[in-house]
Amino acid sequence: MPLDKTDTSRHITIIGAGLAGALLATLMARAGWRVDVYEKRGDPRVQGYAGGRSINLALTERGRHALRMADADDAVMRQAVMMRGRMVHALDGRQQLQRYGRDDSEVIWSIHRGDLNITLLDLAERAGATLHFDRRLDAVDFDASVARFADEQAGGFRDVGFTALIGADGAGSSLRGAMQHQEDLGERTEFLDHSYKELEIPPSAEGGFMMEPNALHIWPRGHYMCIALPNDERTFTVTLFLPNQGDPSFASVRNGRDAKALFLRDFADAVPLIPDLEQDWEANPTGLLATLYLDRWHLGGQAVLLGDAAHAMVPFHGQGMNCAFEDCVSLARHLQANTTLDTAFAAFEAERKPNALAIQEMALENYVEMRDKVDDSGFLLQRELELALQQRHPQRFVPHYTMVSFMRIPYAVAQHRSHVQRDLLMRHTAGLASLDGVDWKAVDADVDTLLPVLEDAAG
Repeated sequence: MPLDKTDTSRHITIIGAGLAGALLATLMARAGWRVDVYEKRGDPRVQGYAGGRSINLALTERGRHALRMADADDAVMRQAVMMRGRMVHALDGRQQLQRYGRDDSEVIWSIHRGDLNITLLDLAERAGATLHFDRRLDAVDFDASVARFADEQAGGFRDVGFTALIGADGAGSSLRGAMQHQEDLGERTEFLDHSYKELEIPPSAEGGFMMEPNALHIWPRGHYMCIALPNDERTFTVTLFLPNQGDPSFASVRNGRDAKALFLRDFADAVPLIPDLEQDWEANPTGLLATLYLDRWHLGGQAVLLGDAAHAMVPFHGQGMNCAFEDCVSLARHLQANTTLDTAFAAFEAERKPNALAIQEMALENYVEMRDKVDDSGFLLQRELELALQQRHPQRFVPHYTMVSFMRIPYAVAQHRSHVQRDLLMRHTAGLASLDGVDWKAVDADVDTLLPVLEDAAG
């Protein structure tokens, strides 16, 4: 049976007031729990957002569902910019829009990280959560159930008793470090041999967008690529992904002048749009890309990790935030449904861990697709067949991107079906230049045999 509302165990202490921490705080406070949230940075509503990276993110149906659960969707969507698909920029300047879905009912949304964070913090506070800023987790005494926080403003330390700690404090999680001191979590971090640099396309002189706003722009160049996402203030955040070694790479592109030369050669149509390219390159840090794996996410009923603190991933499927929001909904549900924190945390980990692993793997695969395949004729023919089979078998053949971004079926299910479908597409387009040569009878038979009806899991 659910925990009694007067039970003193109905208190959680969340480490991190970022997107996941603020959303979970809202969900749990609305469910009648006492919630304290500790954040090492200052209150962004007072001193401005200081996220330091990735100022916009891709919001998909998984994330929107979580926002709807917290009655946050309307407030968030007022700030969102629709992206219908990938606008692929060829080396010769030609552009082609590759839709993500069938129509405007299947789109993703670009959302400003800072604005979203502030919206969620306001909702958490309104729901009854207590927010503590400028409090950095320094150490945890699990035997005494006491967390020590450094006061980043006044100095000194404060000891706080806790019932359960929830780590929503990102890839560099302080709580994960404290848990690891207590018990080996099997932590492994695998760095990608690529890194990234962020630049900006400002608004036009008239205050509008400089490019098509309702698309995720991508300049695929084989082993590297550039992307641009729209912001509601009419700017674009441009991100260049390069190898760490080789040519071109972050080893060979050493300064703003080198970067300008690279863009003139490989992304020429973007150069007039980025007036501060050299200055941005010099001023902005180079970001690392890594995947974090853990063998376990919780310590009994005392502590549990979610989001990037448990399963950081590379950004190439736009699912990091959406996956973290799904974690919040799942953990809130298990906390309500289980009689002890230990069983709730264990059930949460059992449900989410295989799905987190699936999207981590799919995110790595999507990098290769984005940088190397979106302008490949074979890939485009497979995409054509994919759309045709979606029309012919709507209950069985559901495109990979649709399953990941427009549905809420488990990531692991989407991954398995995607592998089956990819093999089918490759076999039935092998050696063909168009769909005219497709053996439709054989394709239909394969679909019926290999792909069971996909039950709607969005309820």
